[in-house]
Amino acid sequence: MDDYPILEMKNIQKAFPGVLANDNISLEIRRGEVHALLGENGAGKTTLMNILFGIYHPDHGEILINGKKTFIHSPQDAINEKIGMVQQHFALVPSFTVAENVILGLKNFGFIIKTKQVEQQIKELGERYSLPVRPKARVWTLSVGERQRIEILKLLYTGANILILDEPTAVLTPQETRQLFSAIRKLVKEGSSVIFISHKLDEVLEISDRISVLRNGKNTGTLNREEVDRRTLVQRMVGRDVLMDQEKPKVEPGPVKIEVKDLTVKNDKGLTAVNNLSLEIHGGEILGIAGVAGNGQKELAEAIYGLRPIETGKIQMAGEDLHHRSIKKRIQSGLSFIPQDRKSIATCPNLSVMFNIFMKNTIPGLKKSSAWNIQIKQMHEKTRELIRNFSISTPSSKTRVRYLSGGNLQKVVLARELSSNPSVIIAEHPTRGLDIGAMEFVYQALLEEKKKGSAILLLAGELYEIFRLSDRVAVIYEGEVMGYTPPDPSYTEKIGFMMAGTREDSIHEN
Repeated sequence: MDDYPILEMKNIQKAFPGVLANDNISLEIRRGEVHALLGENGAGKTTLMNILFGIYHPDHGEILINGKKTFIHSPQDAINEKIGMVQQHFALVPSFTVAENVILGLKNFGFIIKTKQVEQQIKELGERYSLPVRPKARVWTLSVGERQRIEILKLLYTGANILILDEPTAVLTPQETRQLFSAIRKLVKEGSSVIFISHKLDEVLEISDRISVLRNGKNTGTLNREEVDRRTLVQRMVGRDVLMDQEKPKVEPGPVKIEVKDLTVKNDKGLTAVNNLSLEIHGGEILGIAGVAGNGQKELAEAIYGLRPIETGKIQMAGEDLHHRSIKKRIQSGLSFIPQDRKSIATCPNLSVMFNIFMKNTIPGLKKSSAWNIQIKQMHEKTRELIRNFSISTPSSKTRVRYLSGGNLQKVVLARELSSNPSVIIAEHPTRGLDIGAMEFVYQALLEEKKKGSAILLLAGELYEIFRLSDRVAVIYEGEVMGYTPPDPSYTEKIGFMMAGTREDSIHEN
């Protein structure tokens, strides 16, 4: 790794109405290094990278590449400067082939494209960096991990030597993550520089050479990997100590509170998403579902709650069949749901914080009123109490939730769902969009519900989160349970195989 910077961002400032996203940030990237960028949600990471990639323009500051002041007005300018960015949400055309997606939008091709030559170049590029792809394959037929390889190869094909990877492992199996890290190491060994944005601290400590931590729009400093540990990074991100490893309460499992038998459910395209799946959860137990996103987790959660019809099978709660029960009846039976889509499903954007919290009218301990069913005064008092307890940052209980950040919107959902004394909780990515401090609170809240005897179905994208909270881990692939493991990191390899479609008994045979 060379000590001189290939990229410098000096005194970058960017403000949006009411928010100073980047406050005089300076950042230096060296040639041939993996530079991790950490920070809570809203710390300014994405804004800073969007400025570097030409999506936003800074209000103040300058960008230097190889010591030369550079003006980046658009993503095309960034590409011309050999800067590439892989964002969390891939920009691929599903009906196009891999090769067509790689060359899509490149200006150095005329009307006649030598398809075979391009396909061969892409194949060689994939082999060179251990990112194998099938150039003729249609994108819609590929796994999420394969699609990410295409995004990276798109950058390499343009000649990019400064690569911005935004949460690159969020949708990968452990094996795919190792494959990606191998490619990253080869890239930096050849002189490329990688800006690695992630909230997975263990991965940051494994892959990075240096780490910059943003907090409240400012760079708190850049440190060598050898100088830090997880606790140091968390302190810099949050500004205080955070207890990230709560001890799981020892709860003697009670009777089965929810049971799913031979369940089959279709997705929005009419294809089978949950395939003959069975599971059961006891009171005082958290069952974690591990799997790459898009393998039926969403459809499973929605079917249990009543948002999606089932094709075959049964869902029983406390021994009673939920199949023909309305969502209202399921709620009254003690079922709570924290959906991953907090904007479209979990909340009404134009209603206030108070009315979003009380829309299900299930908060206990409130008096009835013939006019409003619940007295408005009590609603305000209870909402203010929940705002304090759940650390919801909002001007008031009357604020419309569409004005809240994603993290605070999620806290409103949690406040509603966990304050109704639920018997069964479906928690679908409950910490997505939350900062580390809020994640700490959510973990503790779910563990408290477990102590009270609730049965919790945890669908999370992070194995780290599943290991920390779960009592058992079920691994799902294409809507089927591949097997179960204890919540122990030593089973990561086995879980990775099952996440890729290998059944538990087959792993033993191998």
